[in-house]
Amino acid sequence: MIRPHQRIGVYLGRVVMILALIGAMWMAGCASPEHTARPPESAASPGARQEALPTLTPVTLAEGQRLRVVASTSIIGDVVAHVGDGLVELTVLMGPGQDPHGYEPTAKDIAAISEAHVIFINGLGLEEGLERTIKAAADRGQPVIAVSTGVPAREMHLSGQEGTGRPDPHTWFDPNNVILWVNNIEGALSALDPVHASEYAANAEVYRQQLRELDAYIREQVARIPPERRKLVADHLVLGYFAARYGFEVIGAVIPGFSTVAEPSASDLARLTALVHEAGVPTIFVGRTMNPRMTQVLAEEVGARVLPLYTGALGEPGSGAEDYISMMRTNVDTIVEGLSHP
Repeated sequence: MIRPHQRIGVYLGRVVMILALIGAMWMAGCASPEHTARPPESAASPGARQEALPTLTPVTLAEGQRLRVVASTSIIGDVVAHVGDGLVELTVLMGPGQDPHGYEPTAKDIAAISEAHVIFINGLGLEEGLERTIKAAADRGQPVIAVSTGVPAREMHLSGQEGTGRPDPHTWFDPNNVILWVNNIEGALSALDPVHASEYAANAEVYRQQLRELDAYIREQVARIPPERRKLVADHLVLGYFAARYGFEVIGAVIPGFSTVAEPSASDLARLTALVHEAGVPTIFVGRTMNPRMTQVLAEEVGARVLPLYTGALGEPGSGAEDYISMMRTNVDTIVEGLSHP
């Protein structure tokens, strides 16, 4: 018979092996100087807190020419597409299924950025691999708009712990924050292309109403989960804004940070195991862009199941999560499924 302390020892042994493998893969991917050097943060850097949008000057466009717009992530690209709706030439750097934390720009991405009239990023440190490229664009005088400007940024909080002071970049997990994104995108496009300002405004209002309806849908679905079961554990700290808006408690995360490129320690995982055991969490959620192995090991140890969420990127066509609103509805349905019953 395996005693409890022996079981924990076996679990930690498995965790250490997985950490060693992940560490080796991480080192292999980060061996070059380009991956290790980090530029200083500026007001336009994805890692900085941008307090206000920059002043924009209208762009002179030839007849039939459209604004050249770049969006960093597929989620931002979808929101820009709703506001721009055929009036802009949109390039999205990170497609469906691509993790924004670990993404590195290609030569094609850098060329698109250099030719853009405006660049939309999330900000708050999300686009870690794009920082150097975005800073270079801002230094050239290209408008860089952090769509999360004006969102009250949350700090990293774990159950029973103090905040760290680091801002949580995953603002899109509250549709009300995406309404602020829409305002920022509408304002930027209208300033750069005032000829079409009324059309941008009309498109933006239609989409804002859809986001209000999404918020109502989420509230209706969350009401199906008993309050004592509204406890969240995920692969990294991605659900803070969702939890704050809809009355959940974040118990912890496999990676106790906002970035998927960080690594947990064995002690982090041991602490999380104890917390999940104590809270009786029935389901652990893992992003579809993440390797689920470490989450699966934790779930096996605590007797929970693992369900996937769309976190940093939209789904592929036909996935049921190919736009922001359908992505959020799919995620909420999954969360309700995972937490409604023990």
